[in-house]
Amino acid sequence: MQKNNHELLYQIFTQDKPLLDVRAPIEFSEGAFPTASNIPLLDDQQRHEIGKKYKDSGQDEAIQLGLKLVSGKEKQYRLDDWQSFILKNPDAYLYCFRGGLRSRTTAQWLKKEGIDIPLIQGGYKVMRNYLLEQLEQQVSFFKFYILGGQTGTGKTEVLKQLENSIDLEGLANHRGSSFGSYVDAQPSQINFENNLAIDLLKKHKQGINSIALEDEGFLIGRILVPKNLFEKMKKMPLVVLHATIEERIEVTLNDYIISNYHDFLQKDEQQANIQFEQYLKGSLDRIKKRLGGVRYKQVSEIMDKAIHSHFNLNDLDGHRLWIKILMQDYYDPMYKYQLDKKQDRIVYEGNREEVIEYLNTIKT
Repeated sequence: MQKNNHELLYQIFTQDKPLLDVRAPIEFSEGAFPTASNIPLLDDQQRHEIGKKYKDSGQDEAIQLGLKLVSGKEKQYRLDDWQSFILKNPDAYLYCFRGGLRSRTTAQWLKKEGIDIPLIQGGYKVMRNYLLEQLEQQVSFFKFYILGGQTGTGKTEVLKQLENSIDLEGLANHRGSSFGSYVDAQPSQINFENNLAIDLLKKHKQGINSIALEDEGFLIGRILVPKNLFEKMKKMPLVVLHATIEERIEVTLNDYIISNYHDFLQKDEQQANIQFEQYLKGSLDRIKKRLGGVRYKQVSEIMDKAIHSHFNLNDLDGHRLWIKILMQDYYDPMYKYQLDKKQDRIVYEGNREEVIEYLNTIKT
């Protein structure tokens, strides 16, 4: 990659420059960047037809088909959408997959309308490769402090109060446990990696040398933590967050019950109860084997009563009961087993205020 392109991409990603992505929607859904807006030159079907024409008859024929498919009113719709975007984002950059025909055509059409927009040489492919390179380099550069603690201690809330932290679960849109899914789907693996690389770049630019991360497994839902980062995390200093069982129950109740149920209501009020019940029971089913038949049956019956009381009486106490049982009989023993293997890495332990104060001292 040319040095000037390297510097441009650094500025684009660390300054959150708006991006006009003219690839087809299916390409955008597979991988994109956080500040990118997809206003495609070709829709998925048009892209498919032109690709077939290119394969059968060559580039010239494919170009002619493209000009035919996107002409007249359809061409004007594209121009109107692009101009509206650029009017709102005058410092935007334009790209397609490789910086080829689609982005050049877009730029040429806009230029005839008196609008200039800079192109990113090499397009999405060069941008993606740049972020993969940076992900490798930045992971090597930073020292990480790993925040551990039992289920419900509020590790994510601690991270949110730190300037020198990255919330991997937030980037993965998953809380990392069997009950950890949100209403909205997880991002693609590519988007997770892109966003992580950008966050690391921004931290580096801020002069931060040490970053706090939550103690995670290799998988966050279906998202893979990059191997080099995961291997490094296993060797980094461990900070343990403590909270009482009562505090942990309330944090879990808020995160997994109150907040999640609200999200289901916001998305589809008519189906919220059915979908929320499916979410809870499906999450419990995922740990059925490890719970054992007797304990699973006990928790399942309590959960059924809790759901009924929640929906009909707005009473949440039943949820507190099954949450406490799972904590004490399932999550806590599993956590203790894992922590016993990490004792030599523990550098600090404390409550929320103490841990925040400690982690705020390790920025540089």
